[in-house]
Amino acid sequence: MGNLIVNEFVKIFKRKSTYAMFLFLILIVVGGGFLTKYLNSLDEPVSQDNWKEELAKETEQMKKDLEGMPASMRAAFEDEIAINEYRIAHDLPPSDYNMWSFIGDSGTYITIVGLFVIIVAAGIVANEFSWGTIKSLIIKPYKRWKILLAKYVMVLLFMLIVLALLFISAVAVGAILFGPGDGGSQIHLSYADGKVVEQSQLLYLAKSYLLNSVGVLLLATMAFMISTIFRSSGTAIGISVFLLLAGDTITSFFAMKFDWTKYILFANTNLMAYLEGEPMVEGMTMGFSITMLTIYFIVFQVLAFLFFTKRDVSN
Repeated sequence: MGNLIVNEFVKIFKRKSTYAMFLFLILIVVGGGFLTKYLNSLDEPVSQDNWKEELAKETEQMKKDLEGMPASMRAAFEDEIAINEYRIAHDLPPSDYNMWSFIGDSGTYITIVGLFVIIVAAGIVANEFSWGTIKSLIIKPYKRWKILLAKYVMVLLFMLIVLALLFISAVAVGAILFGPGDGGSQIHLSYADGKVVEQSQLLYLAKSYLLNSVGVLLLATMAFMISTIFRSSGTAIGISVFLLLAGDTITSFFAMKFDWTKYILFANTNLMAYLEGEPMVEGMTMGFSITMLTIYFIVFQVLAFLFFTKRDVSN
C-alpha cells in the first residue's frame, strides 16, 4: 500500500503543472499582500489613546442601527456589539492590521486551493484511462480497491500540502509586510452560545483553515467519484468547479424559501457558522451537518470503489 502511495506521489510531483499551481498560489498571496498594504496605507491607523470612547460611540450607533434591521443581518451586528463591549470591559484595544489579520483574509484563497485539488482528484483516475496506463496498473499484484485507495489518499495529501503552502505563504508575507502586531493581536475574540470567547489567534486561524476546507474535501471526493465512474476528467472538473463557485449561492437562495435545503451538501459545508455566526437554515446543528457530510462522503466513496472494482477495463 505504501509503495502505491509513493508511486502516486511521484506521478503528481513529476508534472510541471503541479509546480505551476504552487507558484500561482504563492504569487496570488504575495500580490494580495501588496494590494492590502497599499489599501491600508490610505486609512488612518487605529487610535490607541481614546479607543474606548471611539469604540463605545461606534457600538451605540450599531445598537441604533439594529432597529428595523432584517433578522438575517441582526446576528452579525449583535455579535460585533458583544465583542466591542467585551473589549471595553476587559481593556483589549483593537489592533492595526497585522500579520494575523492577513492570514485570516488569505483564507479566501482556499477557493483556489479547492480548484487545484479538484483538478488533481478529477485526473488521478481518469488520466489512467485516457493515457492507456490503466491496464499496466491493474495487472500489478495489488487488489483494485488498494489501487484506488492509494489514489484517494494522495488526493488528501495533496490537499494538505497545498493548504500548508497557503498558510505558510500567508504567514511569511504577513510578517514581512505587516509585522506580528502587539500582544492583543494574538488573541481572537468570537461570540458563541451567548458569550464572548478568547482564544489563540494561531489556533483559531489553523482551525478556520481546516474547517473552511471541508467543502473542498467533499467536492474533491465528488470529482474523484465522477472521474472514476465516467473516466473523464473534463466532466469531473466541470461539474465540481461549477459547484465550488456557485454551490453556496444557489443553496442560499433555496434556503430562504425551503427547509429541505438543509439536506443539500452545501448547506452543511460551512462548519465555521456554528462557531461564529448562524447556520444556513434555522435549527441546524453541528452534529446534523457532520452527519450529512458523512453520508455524502460515504455515498461518493461507495460509488467510486464499486465502479472501479467491478467495471471491465479492457476497453
